[in-house]
Amino acid sequence: MTWEPERLDDQRHLSEADPGGMLPAVAASAAHVRTGYRAAVEAGIDRLATHGRPRAVVVAGTGGSGVVGDMLAAIAGNGAPLPIVTVRSFQLPGWVGATDLVVAVSGSGRTEETLSVATQAVRRGCSVLAVGPPGSPLEAVARQASAVHVPVPVSGQSRANLWLLAVPVIAAAAALRLVQADADLFERVAKSLEDMANRCRPSSDSFINPGKALALDLAESIPMVWGTSALTSVAAYRLVCQLNANAKYPAVHGELPEAGHHQVATFDGPLAERDIFADNAVRALRLVVLRDVDEHPQVAVRREASLRSARDHDVPVTEIAAEGEHPLERLAHLIVLGDYASTYLALGYGVDPSPMSAITEVKARISP
Repeated sequence: MTWEPERLDDQRHLSEADPGGMLPAVAASAAHVRTGYRAAVEAGIDRLATHGRPRAVVVAGTGGSGVVGDMLAAIAGNGAPLPIVTVRSFQLPGWVGATDLVVAVSGSGRTEETLSVATQAVRRGCSVLAVGPPGSPLEAVARQASAVHVPVPVSGQSRANLWLLAVPVIAAAAALRLVQADADLFERVAKSLEDMANRCRPSSDSFINPGKALALDLAESIPMVWGTSALTSVAAYRLVCQLNANAKYPAVHGELPEAGHHQVATFDGPLAERDIFADNAVRALRLVVLRDVDEHPQVAVRREASLRSARDHDVPVTEIAAEGEHPLERLAHLIVLGDYASTYLALGYGVDPSPMSAITEVKARISP
């Protein structure tokens, strides 16, 4: 597999090399926002507020669904009136009990870890919200407990259905008055995603297409992706996961100021060395910084110092600023840009972004 940047503007290649339709799936993000919100309303998401605000919210999910809890916590921010915790394993924390809300999210509706946590939540008498496809084992668990289930029409890879899964959870948090989100906000987010879909469309040339431009930056490097706030850290983590899953590409996630205490040391390491005479620059480090308007003043100082240090060590830097007023708008902008970039990076290498053969192989090895 070799990087060939001209592939990004070859319309025939972009179509033939993406038989699973990952690019169209990313372009459907706006429709997914609207569908997810409509599904939440029709499922009676407001019923969650009947018994008042829970003591804590625990969001269970793995893989493409696992970032939903992180998204909710970041949107709620430091002003959240209760803890919002993400669980990506088989075990519900011991402190979770009947006064807590457990949100189980699964794109397939049969994720083993999520089903385990949802079943434990029912046994402990927790309030439960389930989000996943209709007719799934997850829906069965929710129905048996008389819990709210939001059926969403997931298709293809779970990671390509993020907004179908995330929007009902955010709408539930709005019903509990944990975040400010209404129909107007979701429509603004949908419109911003439509705008990004237009800007990142396959027929848009690389020099004006932000998704292709970011893919060109990331190619033939080891990306180290930093967020400068809780919100942009979630987008950084999502980008790294998408690079792994779509492009089968390694990357490192970090958040300032913590990354400044260890990851910055890589500027002195072997992957920061760049031979300008080499034909192949693979394994060269690249720093990608996702910026937010909501940065702690000291984080802004650390960011500027880190960027100067990277450039002094000849480490290439890409800076991307989140766009939008509401936290959800800013998060959506960064996430969809990363989704496009990871897909274009895959296609530039001639990699089909949809299959996950290595994961399928691992699952086959552990299945009874």
